[in-house]
Amino acid sequence: MVVSASLAFVFGIATVFLYRSGAVRVLSGLTLILFGFTLASTGLGPTINQLLTGLVHLIGSIRV
Repeated sequence: MVVSASLAFVFGIATVFLYRSGAVRVLSGLTLILFGFTLASTGLGPTINQLLTGLVHLIGSIRV
């Protein structure tokens, strides 16, 4: 759950940044949000979650 909350926060910040820079308008942003919710409710939802979790673990395991 911590990973999901962190990614939601990062994506939220990215969304605000894109909106403020003018790259995404309100209507297109709402469309993308609805698409995300729709995609999450399909059979791909758990696979996407596993992919993001694996990516976070991969980034966390990189030592500089």
